[in-house]
Amino acid sequence: MKFTVLTLFPEIPQAFFESSIMAKAVEKGIIAYDLVNIRDFAHDRHHTCDDAPYGGGAGQLLLPEPLGLALDSVEAYRKTKHVIYVTPGGKPLTQAKAQELSQKEELVLVCGRYEGIDQRIIDSYVDEEISIGDYVMSSGELAATVIVDTVYRLIDGVITRESLDEESFSDNLLEYPQYTRPNVYKGMEVPAVLQSGNHEEIRKWRLRKSLQKTLKNRPDLIYKARMMGTLSEEAEKMIDELAEYVNLKHDSKKKRNRRK
Repeated sequence: MKFTVLTLFPEIPQAFFESSIMAKAVEKGIIAYDLVNIRDFAHDRHHTCDDAPYGGGAGQLLLPEPLGLALDSVEAYRKTKHVIYVTPGGKPLTQAKAQELSQKEELVLVCGRYEGIDQRIIDSYVDEEISIGDYVMSSGELAATVIVDTVYRLIDGVITRESLDEESFSDNLLEYPQYTRPNVYKGMEVPAVLQSGNHEEIRKWRLRKSLQKTLKNRPDLIYKARMMGTLSEEAEKMIDELAEYVNLKHDSKKKRNRRK
């Protein structure tokens, strides 16, 4: 798979492509990338890439001419290229969307800056607008790197399939707690079940902890899993037990407060 990133600051994503697991994937030929500096396509003396928006308002917009030329230089119009504009106004990035994007031959990511880019570029070139969250960043490069990192690790050969299958969101649940050596750290011991060697009990413990964490941090995912029918009878039973336990704790706390 290939990632092509159009940016005013190629040194930001460059560091990512040259580090850690990504660097190994590039070395093996699993991943290819190209970083295109939009400023190289601005032909005035100052290599100007932005200007004030029509209609007034604060901030600057990326000019359509240099950005359009940069997109033409990578043949973004070809059907094999999926062009993404990274923007807070896009559709939310999810694990399902990352999985969908991982099936593409090449992703071309446009990094916005300032107040964004001219709408005519979006209308002419962009296949999809994607947001990494409900917040605003000054750097489209960081947001684009998040998308790249979310997608590339799903490509065959980058990470083991077993690791991917057990991650958060793989089954609409958050991942269970993980532990490694030493056995005791600052008085806290690794749960005995994880040291027992009993794989069935470990599986049940992990499922229970996964459900517990999801109920606490992202109860909306439990609702989503139920709607999709992905929860087993075992999981549903555990959810009922966990809910009952939480209610008992809540009632106990209320009684203690009344006594005070």
